[in-house]
Amino acid sequence: MRLQVARIGKPHGIRGEVTVQVQTDNPEERFTPGTEIIVVDGPVKTLTVKNARWNKTILLLSFKEIADRNQAETLRGARLEIDVSDAPEDDSDEWYEHELLDLKVMLDGQQVGIITGLRTNPAQDLLVFEDNEGEEIYLPFVDEFVPEIDPEAGIVRITPPAGLLTLNTADDEQEER
Repeated sequence: MRLQVARIGKPHGIRGEVTVQVQTDNPEERFTPGTEIIVVDGPVKTLTVKNARWNKTILLLSFKEIADRNQAETLRGARLEIDVSDAPEDDSDEWYEHELLDLKVMLDGQQVGIITGLRTNPAQDLLVFEDNEGEEIYLPFVDEFVPEIDPEAGIVRITPPAGLLTLNTADDEQEER
């Protein structure tokens, strides 16, 4: 299984460095020198990280196979992925978005929606699901509100705070008038 960790932006300087839009929570580990990264929608199949450094809030990468700005320009827009199928399984409470997508959202034994995404935010992650009426719901992704995730059964059990699932519905708007 592959996991996207970055998207290449524009070249930086004349020695083949590129800016990247980081899409991993652990860039220091993902972009260590010598790491081989799979390239999608680029001119090559793989690249080997030569160096990774931060320029303020932008991550700059250089690769052993890329020597100058012209070569770096050919990488613009390419996605960088890693193969995580060999990674050891752990029992932590960390989840990748692709592991949660399309799981049924269950509340008191009834299906109330389907997981459509995971929004990672600096303060707190949000579980995104579409309810049975097609409305998008955001639920803080904490143990208190999401006590059980069972990918084998295809379900996520939730215990949201009172009123969260009906917040901003047409009925609420009618009552306010």
